[in-house]
Amino acid sequence: MNLTKTPHKKQPIGVFDSGIGGLTVANAINRHLPNEEIIYFGDTAHLPYGDKSVDAIRYYCLKIVKFLLERDCKMIVIACNSASSAAYNTLVDFFPGETIFVNVVDPLVAGVVDKGYQKVGIIATKATIRSNVYQRKLREQQPELQVAALATPLLAPMIEEGYFDNRVSQVVIESYLSNEAFEGIEALLLACTHYPLIRMDIAAFFGKGVEVLDSTLFTIGDIKNKLRNRDLLNDGKKNAHQFYVSDYTQSFEETTRLFYNEHLQLDHYPIW
Repeated sequence: MNLTKTPHKKQPIGVFDSGIGGLTVANAINRHLPNEEIIYFGDTAHLPYGDKSVDAIRYYCLKIVKFLLERDCKMIVIACNSASSAAYNTLVDFFPGETIFVNVVDPLVAGVVDKGYQKVGIIATKATIRSNVYQRKLREQQPELQVAALATPLLAPMIEEGYFDNRVSQVVIESYLSNEAFEGIEALLLACTHYPLIRMDIAAFFGKGVEVLDSTLFTIGDIKNKLRNRDLLNDGKKNAHQFYVSDYTQSFEETTRLFYNEHLQLDHYPIW
């Protein structure tokens, strides 16, 4: 990718999601790249993206990216699997050379292929599973790989309501993961940025025989590499992080601690 504008190290990294689940990615950036400023946008007015049409998701993403570009972001991370699968190519085509785009699908796919599994499972929203993006990309690179994909639409809202690490979450998780399609898998891909919060519950269900992979750490590796290769890693002081949502309720602000591990002030910015 050749940027038409000349970016500089001190520009922020834009991160967006359909809501606040993408804060797991923002938190990982904050931990692994502590010198980077983050501008986060959660489209809480339209969550969840998982049950929206492709055209609707693309429209939302175009509007959000415009908002982040107006704030001079050197990189934009699509911290949502539904948005990554539906809109990544559209965003790259619509904003050629204006920023560096990172999605959460390709880094996880590359990581799975490197490990050489024979059979993997995937859980995600309806939109991500319906897009077939993981299945297609994995089989393009490893045609013999068996892929069992399952939409798990109850998990994201359950997590946002704080229902995990308890009996309620265990029942829901066990109901999904008991699906016979997952018999014989060597790894399970958590293809939603909410799911790292229930990673331990999922790992406990399968035991040591199944590796549980979420996209967060793979995405961080991709972010680091792309910034390092362009000499854009910030090596100086950063400005304060900024967190915006398109719709505000007190519950959103309270729930952010689950995803970011600290209290955040959310600024209401109704771009719609």
